Amino acid sequence: MAIASPTVGFERARRRLRGRGTTVVGRVSVADRLAIGSLVALSVLCLIVPWLAPHSATKPAGLPFVHPGHSGFLFGTDEVGRDVLSRVLIGLRASWLASLVVIASGVLIGGGIGLVAGATGGWVDSVLMRITDVFLALPGPVLAIAVVAAMGPSLQHTLIGVAIVWWPFYARIVRGEIRALASRPHVEAARLAGASRWRVMRRHLLPGAVPATVVTASLDVGNLVLTLAALSFLGLGAPAPAPELGAMAARGLPYLLEQWWVPVIPGLAVFALALVANLAGDGLRDLLGDR
Repeated sequence: MAIASPTVGFERARRRLRGRGTTVVGRVSVADRLAIGSLVALSVLCLIVPWLAPHSATKPAGLPFVHPGHSGFLFGTDEVGRDVLSRVLIGLRASWLASLVVIASGVLIGGGIGLVAGATGGWVDSVLMRITDVFLALPGPVLAIAVVAAMGPSLQHTLIGVAIVWWPFYARIVRGEIRALASRPHVEAARLAGASRWRVMRRHLLPGAVPATVVTASLDVGNLVLTLAALSFLGLGAPAPAPELGAMAARGLPYLLEQWWVPVIPGLAVFALALVANLAGDGLRDLLGDR
C-alpha cells in the first residue's frame, strides 16, 4: 500500500482546515454583518440628524400633548408643544457621540498606560497598575455627581467625570495582552536582533493588543449609553431644554399614565441604541475571533 508523503498529507490537512474555517465564517457572517451594518447605519444617521429632524428640538412646533400620528407629528409633542421625534433624533446623536468620546479617551489613555506597563515590567508596571487600581475603586456615578457639583451641570462636565473612571478597564486589558505577547518567539527574536524598546512596542506588541481592545470597546458602547442615560435621568446632563434621552424620560414621568409617549419614546430610544451597540459588539467579536 502506498504511503502518502508528508507534503501531500500537510496539503490535505490545510485544505480541510481552510474549508472548515470558511464554513464557520459563512455561518456567522450573515448575522454579524447585519449587526455591524446596523451600527454603521446608526452612526451615519447620527451624523445627518440635523437634516432629518422635521422641527426644532428646543422650540415649540405645535400644541402641547399632540398624540403620535396626529397633525403631522409622528411621535407627538411634549408638554410645551415640542416635536418628540426631533428631540429623540437629536438626543440619539448626543448620546452616541458622547459615548464615542468617552470610549476614545479611555482607549487612548488606558491603552497607552497598559502598553507601557506591560512592555516595561518591573517597578514601572507595579506603579502604573497600583494607580489604575485606585481609579478602579472610584465609583463612576458618584464621581460624576461630584464633578458636576463642582463645575456646574452640563454634558461636558458629566463626560469628564465618567471618563476619569473609564480608562482603567482598558489599561488592564491592554496590559494583560502585552504581557502575554512579550514572551512570544517573534518578540524575543526582535529583541535579539537589536530592535529598540519603542520599535518592539510599536511593531510587535501593540498590533497584537488591538483586536481585544476593539472588541472590548465595541461591547462597552451599550454599557456607556445606559450609564450616560442614567446620569442624565438624575439631572446630571445638560440643563433644559437640551434634548437628552434620560432627561426627557425623567421630565415626562408625571405624564406617564395619560401622555405615555412623552417618557416612553425616549426610553425606547435608549433601549434601541444600547441593543444595536451590544449586537454589533457581539458580531465584531465573532468576526475577529474567527480570523
